[in-house]
Amino acid sequence: MKTFLIGVSLVSLLAMPAAYAQTATQGSDTAPAPRSNDIIVTGVLQQSERDVLQGTSVLSGEALSRALRPTIGETLARLPGVSATSFGPTASRPILRGFQGERIRVLTDGIGSIDVSNTSVDHAVVIDPLLAERIEVLRGPSALLFGSSAVGGVVNVVDTRIPRTLPANGYRLNGIANYGSAANERSLQGAGDVAVGDHLVLHADGSYLKTGDLRIGGNALSRGARTAALGQVGLPQDPADEPIDFAGSAAIRGKLPNSAAETWTAGVGASIVTDTGSLGVSYSHYDSLYGIPIRYATAVGQEQEAPRLDLVQNRVDLRGEVRTGGDVIGAIRVRIGHATYRHYELEEDGSIGTAFFNNGTEGRVEIVQARRGPWSGASGVQYFNRLFDVAGEEAFLPRNETNQTGLFTVQQFDFGRFRAEGGLRYEWSDLTAKTDPDNRFFVGNRSFNALSGSLGASYGVSDAVRFGVNLSRTERAPSAEELFANGGHAGTQAYELGSPDFRLEKSWGVEATLHAHTDRANFDASAYYNWFSNYISENQVDPAVCQAAADPREVDLPCFQYQQADARYYGFEADLSASLFTIGSTRINADVLGDYVHANIVDVGPVPRIPAPRVLGGLEAQTDFLTARAEVEHAFRQNRTADFETRTNDYTMVNASIALSPFGRDNKTQLLLSANNIFDVTARRASSFLKDFAPLAGRDLRATLRFGL
Repeated sequence: MKTFLIGVSLVSLLAMPAAYAQTATQGSDTAPAPRSNDIIVTGVLQQSERDVLQGTSVLSGEALSRALRPTIGETLARLPGVSATSFGPTASRPILRGFQGERIRVLTDGIGSIDVSNTSVDHAVVIDPLLAERIEVLRGPSALLFGSSAVGGVVNVVDTRIPRTLPANGYRLNGIANYGSAANERSLQGAGDVAVGDHLVLHADGSYLKTGDLRIGGNALSRGARTAALGQVGLPQDPADEPIDFAGSAAIRGKLPNSAAETWTAGVGASIVTDTGSLGVSYSHYDSLYGIPIRYATAVGQEQEAPRLDLVQNRVDLRGEVRTGGDVIGAIRVRIGHATYRHYELEEDGSIGTAFFNNGTEGRVEIVQARRGPWSGASGVQYFNRLFDVAGEEAFLPRNETNQTGLFTVQQFDFGRFRAEGGLRYEWSDLTAKTDPDNRFFVGNRSFNALSGSLGASYGVSDAVRFGVNLSRTERAPSAEELFANGGHAGTQAYELGSPDFRLEKSWGVEATLHAHTDRANFDASAYYNWFSNYISENQVDPAVCQAAADPREVDLPCFQYQQADARYYGFEADLSASLFTIGSTRINADVLGDYVHANIVDVGPVPRIPAPRVLGGLEAQTDFLTARAEVEHAFRQNRTADFETRTNDYTMVNASIALSPFGRDNKTQLLLSANNIFDVTARRASSFLKDFAPLAGRDLRATLRFGL
């Protein structure tokens, strides 16, 4: 932590004199951009999207409004190579290239969300998509600069809570109002900045979301789950057509019980902004109460639970940057976040069953080199601390602490047609299980030293076409959950069992990319292959395994055990967009994307919960004031399943939308009307723990109004 206090002091000393000595930057609502008009990708070194060697996606503007959902996972689920955990409509975390949990980092403005969403799929990500200005998804080896746990990729949600620029007119105001019919979803968000003097910007924002139980296209339970339940509890024996009345509950057809939610957020921030940098702080509060869709028990003797989660996070952030203009150091950046988090898993009578407490601090200092001819680069240090405790009858983890320090560097060489990039990260992790009052957890310490690196090169065949190859070597320390878990978890209806003897997870990876951008068409594709040793996966196993670890306590839940073995991942993602023709002032555009993941544990079989292959195509008509779009998404059947895992049927969804920009596209005011899953199909994601009990939303009519001043 001392390193970051020094970094904060350094930025303060460099930025504060400039705040009073330099003229403010006026008339710009965006950060300084390079001469290219391409999208800029957040990272240690900012660059054009078409120049990034790895697979990259950016969601902003009209596309973000159309995709906006209550969770970050569902908001991103239509991007290439992206799926979602889909543990109900409120807890849905992104999945990148089949990787989830500990292998994906979800960031808010470059720093982790500091929640417990990586601990279990029923825990929500504490990031509100309503507040997002843009969302950037970075896949492949360069994501390792944000942590060894980012082997699958990084999702970075960029907001305006700490202002980067001065408002052009002395103030700016943005807002979103949204309604969705599937869950009677009502949401409202507002954010505003005001300049005080020549250099100080004050910010305030807030949001509110309320939903009812989610409307679904048919039965909540899949055919297999209905058959199992009917056969064991003696209910009507027509699983194809009859709604099920389970233990006296309402028929579970058409609505997803226990899936309603209410969430509100509030935040304030302030920044000093000059021509040479900025320094700002913010405070935010997140409060949510949401239900976990009932995972109906199918084994005689299992207790049926319908938990709700009462979640609160309070967070303080700091971001500073100074552009020195020096010959050696071009810029210095500091980013720190600290949060206190707790959530209660509530019983049906409102009493607290299990409580989760998480205090976390994460910070980064980055030193950006001054460019020297073709050579540019940046280096830095990152620190993370987490104090995590689970209390209650169903506590499945001991009180534990994680400390992690990483040193990283990335170096780039741009010779025009030929470009090369190399990155290196050394990370030290220390994990300690502190107490065990019930004498059932491992108590002790595990330390790991991980070294990861990547090397890539690209070649421009022409000004429009560039292909690249990346090679990476990664090492990841096991998480506290993977090492120390030993207990039942009501939210997931599973007994979870880790192992304190796990070793570093290691992998080699190779990725090939192709970017082709012309005035009429854009094509981006990536293909990848990863070889893992000591790969950690959570697999359902024979209940006797958990019973032996739980002895003498009784285990009445399905048994899920973390295991290590060799594994192989390979797949691809690609997307193509093209301008077909123009009729008068109307432009007709088309786009298509597809992705595929194949994941296997050597000598065992398929990795569980891998997304099915998918293709999505869209056609739109666009003018300066209106965009009309129709799209079709088809997810194929997933037959590659692990032991105890069921197959997932294919599905096809049809969506349509109209976006109206009454004051032109340069104005932020926009009304978007959309119809999603028009034919009300029952769709289940293969990547979801709850796929047999909680399908995706049925027909959903949405209206979104976005405005800005």
